[in-house]
Amino acid sequence: MPPPVYLNNAATSFPKAPGLGEEVRAWLEAVPCEVGRSGAPAVDPLRLCRQRVARLLGVSDPTRIVLTKSATESLNIILHGLRLHGQAVLASAAEHNSVLRPLFLLERLGKIELLLAPCDGQGRVQREHWLRLVREKRPTVAVLTHASNVTGAAHGVAELFAAVHEGGGFTLLDASQSAGLLPLHPERLGADLLAFTGHKYLLGPAGTGGFYVRPGVELEPLFVGGTGVRSELRNMPPEMPARLEPGTPAVALFAGLAHSLNWLEENPLSSAGFAGLDAMRERLDIGLQKVGARVVRVDGERTPVVSFTLPSWETADAGKALEGSFGIVCRAGLHCAPLIHEWLGTRSGGTVRFSLSRFTTGDDVDRAMDALGRLLHEAR
Repeated sequence: MPPPVYLNNAATSFPKAPGLGEEVRAWLEAVPCEVGRSGAPAVDPLRLCRQRVARLLGVSDPTRIVLTKSATESLNIILHGLRLHGQAVLASAAEHNSVLRPLFLLERLGKIELLLAPCDGQGRVQREHWLRLVREKRPTVAVLTHASNVTGAAHGVAELFAAVHEGGGFTLLDASQSAGLLPLHPERLGADLLAFTGHKYLLGPAGTGGFYVRPGVELEPLFVGGTGVRSELRNMPPEMPARLEPGTPAVALFAGLAHSLNWLEENPLSSAGFAGLDAMRERLDIGLQKVGARVVRVDGERTPVVSFTLPSWETADAGKALEGSFGIVCRAGLHCAPLIHEWLGTRSGGTVRFSLSRFTTGDDVDRAMDALGRLLHEAR
């Protein structure tokens, strides 16, 4: 039986950066030593990882990069750390539950007035509705996903965030789906805070993530504890990033993420490479429509994601059949972004999602299309 075709990179990437496993294993098997103390290795994986994330983001000060175990943890630290009390917070219906659930919790606790801007049929926030809410409500914080994990549609972040700044608010960008694919420069995008994960298009290990905090933005620590420095203080030390990084870090995993980021620097996704990826995504778009699938069509800037439903198939059943019978690894359901489906017309069962990566081949696309054709033929 041929190896499976992996089309679930929006969930987690596969394969990873070459050599990642060996790098993580080397650090796991090394004698544990605290960096900066006697007997410690010359290389500090955490500092190295921070420096490479800063280069990716175009940030001059790596200490503004906080390392966490996931984008979800990052978003919770940020949203709770802003210490919102009675203020309005704006988000879109395109958001992932890693944004929505912390906001719903803050709303239930009576700490925020939650404003949700609707999406269009491609999964982008409705621009005029967003701008109207900014003008009328003047939110203290606005949160926006850079690109939808359901449709791949990328937002015009700079314009939407500029309006928030004009009203005196802070901005938070969820770059989980765009880091490693789209240009990420917080200053150019107008993002005061930016959360990312390491295990998707950064090609790093699961259990890694982090966020950027613009100078002048203060967060109250959500977690407190040991830091290895300033232990005499009853509160967390004021210095970044120690202020927001209590506990023992996952050194081996962040060494792995630093390795993956280095590989990405040495092997950048060129414009030709991205065009090739986009061409394969377009082949899927067109092929799916030809076999009778209802495809969520997306114009403009986007990530390599295709969402669709199939006639005569429940979404969950189609996903299981594609993997179980044909070896096509994909994702089916609401994709942890429940609100967007109301605007896509897929609220009942969500969509089947194919998400490509730089390692996806034309043969992978051909096998996926052949499997879908056979699946629909069996349903007739």
